[in-house]
Amino acid sequence: MVIKNVGLETVCGVTSRLPDNRLPEVAFAGKSNVGKSSLINALMNRKALARTSSQPGKTQTINYYNINDAIYFVDLPGYGYAKASTKVKEQWGKMVENYLHKSKQLRQVFHLIDIRHEPSENDRIMYDWILHNGYQPVIIATKLDKIKKSQISKQLNLILTTLKAEKGTLIVPFSAETKQGREEIYAILDKILEENS
Repeated sequence: MVIKNVGLETVCGVTSRLPDNRLPEVAFAGKSNVGKSSLINALMNRKALARTSSQPGKTQTINYYNINDAIYFVDLPGYGYAKASTKVKEQWGKMVENYLHKSKQLRQVFHLIDIRHEPSENDRIMYDWILHNGYQPVIIATKLDKIKKSQISKQLNLILTTLKAEKGTLIVPFSAETKQGREEIYAILDKILEENS
C-alpha cells in the first residue's frame, strides 16, 4: 500500500450522525494510551495527523481519515480511561457500539492491545463486542519495542489466551518506533481494497 494523500474528513461526536460513506472502512479500537494514534500516524506516514497525547482519553470522537480516496481509517474513542466520568464512559461505549452496529462500510476492526500487559477486563469486553457485531478482529500487539525479543512469543500467547481469542485469530506485533508490523497491516488493507475494487 502506498499512501499518497490523507486527510481528516469527518469528526463525529456523541450526537452526530454517522456519515453515509461509499468507501470501505477499517476501524481502530483500543484502550486509552495503547498507542492508537501512533499506529495510525505510522500507517499514514504522517508525524502528527492523528493527535497523540501524553494525556490518555484524548480521542473522544470518531475520526474518519480519508486515505487515497480509496479507504477510511476510522479512529474510535479510546476506552478504559480511569479519570473519565461514568457518564463520559457510557457515551464512548454507546458511540463505539453504535458505530460497530450501524456502519455499512466497515470491513475490518483492528483491536489494539499493549503487548507488555495482560489484556484488561475492558479489552475483553471490547473483543467480545467486536465478535458480537459480526467482525473477526485483527489484534495489533502495540509497543513491541518496549519488550525483549525473548518475551514476544509468551506475551502474544498471553493476549490470545486472556481474550479467549477464536482459533486462527490474526495477531500482529507492532512498534510505532521501528515500524515493525506495518507491512503486515498494509497487506491486510491491500486485500480489503482488492475485494472492494
